[in-house]
Amino acid sequence: MPGSGGAAGDPPAQRSTAWAIARLAVVAAVVAAVLLLAGLGTLLLVIVALVIIVVFHELGHYLTAKASHMKVTEFFIGFGPRLWSVRRGETEYGLKPILAGAYVKIPGMTNLEEVDEADEPRTYRQQPFHRRILVASAGSIMHYVMAFLLAWIAVVAFGTPSSTQVVVAGFTKWTGHAETAAQAAGLTVGERIVSVDGRRIVTSTALGTAIESSGGASVRLVVTAHGRRSAMVVHPVAGHLRGSTEILGTAPGKKTHWLIGVATVPQPLFVSQNALSAVASAGTDVGHVTSATVLGIGRVFSPGGIAALYDQVTNPQAAAKAAKNPQSSNRVMSIVEATRLATQAERAGVYYFLSILIALNIVLGLMNMLPMLPLDGGHVAIAVYERIRTRRGKPYYHADAAKLLPVAYAFMAVLLVIVGSAVFLDIAHPVANPFG
Repeated sequence: MPGSGGAAGDPPAQRSTAWAIARLAVVAAVVAAVLLLAGLGTLLLVIVALVIIVVFHELGHYLTAKASHMKVTEFFIGFGPRLWSVRRGETEYGLKPILAGAYVKIPGMTNLEEVDEADEPRTYRQQPFHRRILVASAGSIMHYVMAFLLAWIAVVAFGTPSSTQVVVAGFTKWTGHAETAAQAAGLTVGERIVSVDGRRIVTSTALGTAIESSGGASVRLVVTAHGRRSAMVVHPVAGHLRGSTEILGTAPGKKTHWLIGVATVPQPLFVSQNALSAVASAGTDVGHVTSATVLGIGRVFSPGGIAALYDQVTNPQAAAKAAKNPQSSNRVMSIVEATRLATQAERAGVYYFLSILIALNIVLGLMNMLPMLPLDGGHVAIAVYERIRTRRGKPYYHADAAKLLPVAYAFMAVLLVIVGSAVFLDIAHPVANPFG
């Protein structure tokens, strides 16, 4: 979010700047090498993606502030002591070691800040209503721009899920047999089962039903792999189930099933779209995620959501249950779980990784617009309130941000409790991997 403040001191000497850049590059290279050698390349990719998302959020504030002729004194990536900085005009650009965010400094974000009289005309608080709304909202707008572009790329590159398909994930163990009926027929892991005896198969349940209905007679499977379609004949074998284990032969009191010894997983079947039609599909996808996110945020801050969070923190059984089914249990997720989900999604495929980044951008965009300081939405709310209070022909009304501080502190206290509880749950009771 944009911050407030005056100009920084003199830029470092050229030699110090070159040394700082070299030192930063070495540190970044060492960290990346350590993560790669430790087999955490996926985590490195996720971290880089998160940093880029935050930087683009601040870039939105920066570009709109510059376009609105506001004074911007700093644009830094990271927090903490300066590692490197350079001044271009009135703005200092630089890097700091704690890559937990970024910030842009714009003088006069509220009436509480003292600003040099010469800079007052270019402060945020002295700008027209429409400019303040644009600058304060620009970070969230940038999140939506990123979400839409990522959704468009996903639709063009991979398509949209139109239905499901059944893919061979493995084979069951048949005691006393070197291979199952499916393996004997030539079925291999990764193949998609298209049909059984001409009956289209789109779910694992439909596959089981088709095999059962054969009554033990041979069935004809049509499968595809790498764009090539082939057919094979499979001979089901009589057996029974002990839990999820297949056991050949009949048993007293056990229902006889016809088995082929294959383990399958449902996967979405994608239909590709051209670049033009993908615009509408991307917009629809962003709209659906937005709707779900608004409902989710509402549940988190509702009395029921707070009560559910308290129950999960204090009751391990409730926490474990929520971790298994987070969508229906008001489970709150922190950046810890978001990072874990992004890592799992990247391993499952690029499409799923893009989907997580889309959702993350929308969550950040909406959360930042909550009408409470110090979030961007708080500055929007103040601007709207001032516009309403200003009477025609009268001096522009300026709200006293000091009166809002107790409410802002209370909000931040609640937010910190929710975030802290979410981090605890994400570490102690991580959510089950939704990508298998």
